[in-house]
Amino acid sequence: MDMNLQKYLSFVKTVEYGSFTKAAEIMNYTQSGISRMISDLEKEWGVTLLERNKHGVKLTSDGLKLLPYAQNLCADFDRLRMQVDELKDLQSGLIRIGTFSSVATHWLPNIIKEFQKDYPNIDYELLLGDYKEIEEWVRSGRVDCGFLRLPAHSEFETIFLEKDRLMAIIPENHYLKNCDRFPVTSLCNEPFMLLEKGDKTEIWEIFEKNKLIPNIKFITWDDYAVMSMVESGLGIAILPELILKRVPYRIIAKELDVPAYRNIGLVLKDRKNASLAVKRFIEYLKYR
Repeated sequence: MDMNLQKYLSFVKTVEYGSFTKAAEIMNYTQSGISRMISDLEKEWGVTLLERNKHGVKLTSDGLKLLPYAQNLCADFDRLRMQVDELKDLQSGLIRIGTFSSVATHWLPNIIKEFQKDYPNIDYELLLGDYKEIEEWVRSGRVDCGFLRLPAHSEFETIFLEKDRLMAIIPENHYLKNCDRFPVTSLCNEPFMLLEKGDKTEIWEIFEKNKLIPNIKFITWDDYAVMSMVESGLGIAILPELILKRVPYRIIAKELDVPAYRNIGLVLKDRKNASLAVKRFIEYLKYR
């Protein structure tokens, strides 16, 4: 890569990750190398781009004005590189994917395994986040595609993948462990462990739809923390069925007497203009 482009990319990645160290890890450089390239840029342009302190880096007003231009240059170079890769019929390339934990744990390993059989030289970057973060990553171009709960924003193209059932999660010794279906009204009778992943979730929709007020004692975005709390007898919860595969916790999953689901799909800004690697990757989603 042209050295000037490396400097621009160093600037962009340092701002993106908030530190020279993290940018260096992503770009396979030393921390001093990243810092030196940005210092060179500042000397060439005669401006200060970043404020350095013990907590990391922060954009200056000049840096804020110049960042979009550097981002556009790097994005244009990525598009050029993708076109070259396509001409070589996927001998190399990068697929950047935004995802949440259950898809990353239970779907992506199988999908990538099958894809690598045919395209072994493709690299992957996986960003783990909540629904709101993934949507923003797709919108800004930080990732090529993202797994999301549907419906997504109308600006995206969406591919429906699966209806994921929401289950009541209770300890093994719970008094309703033998019921056929867990009554939603019983969700309010004891402490509730709430899984919340940005904005109001599908779990909140269950309460609102059935006019219920839960006794929330614990809120987290970590599925496994919820399971551990339930196993310890601290309360009950609702989790998607997908995350419950191969769990090590002593818990019981019960279907609700008022069935509830989340629809999982893949979203892109524009499938038609996606890279060839992403288009081919979509074909392998059947292996989830």
